[in-house]
Amino acid sequence: MPRYKHLFFDLDHTLWDFEAASELSWKHLYDQNQLLDLGIPEFQEFFRVYSRHNDQMWEQFRNGKLSREDLRWKRIWQTLLDFKIYDTPLAKQLSADYLELLPTKAVLIPYAKEILDYCQSRYQLHLITNGFEKTQRLKLLHAGIEGYFKEVFTSERCDSIKPQPEIFHYALKATGADRTESLMIGDALEIDVMGAMNIGMDAVYYNPAALPHIQQPSYEIRHLKELQDLI
Repeated sequence: MPRYKHLFFDLDHTLWDFEAASELSWKHLYDQNQLLDLGIPEFQEFFRVYSRHNDQMWEQFRNGKLSREDLRWKRIWQTLLDFKIYDTPLAKQLSADYLELLPTKAVLIPYAKEILDYCQSRYQLHLITNGFEKTQRLKLLHAGIEGYFKEVFTSERCDSIKPQPEIFHYALKATGADRTESLMIGDALEIDVMGAMNIGMDAVYYNPAALPHIQQPSYEIRHLKELQDLI
């Protein structure tokens, strides 16, 4: 393997367990706001519907079809509509409460901290994330991993979003890193991995579910601990 100097990690679903944190946050808000009494009989169904809208709207956001502010509240607004709850103020309040609560959940992917400990003295570590600046910073703080990273590149900071090449170019220029000495690690094949490879960076596809695909990432792992053997 080439000798890398800079490792660029994705955050959500790669180091920080977004799904677990999101479910914990929404369960708290579901109970606190008594959504059962408003006509949502099962939390798991509520969370399934929300997750579907969240995924769809993030895709629209990445494609420039939805603004950041609309993404923040319309995913829960549409979820409520599916349960015949027509309450825009409630949707906006739930969105605000969710964004405040979510980053306080200190849930990491298995071996995340161990691999960061291993890499810290060997490489310069950075993050490239599509998440919101304030939210991502708080996630790092509450999870106790903010000190590992020299630079954190969010879509807001870079005015670009993965897989667009501009966000990767921005990160390379800001760190003084050469693409041939840099490695991207992420769970989203088209967004993290192919986004990086399209500008000439090597990339590790973290694929814990062993999802089938036809792409050819530089490397592929199912557990973060495997990264130690690669680098």
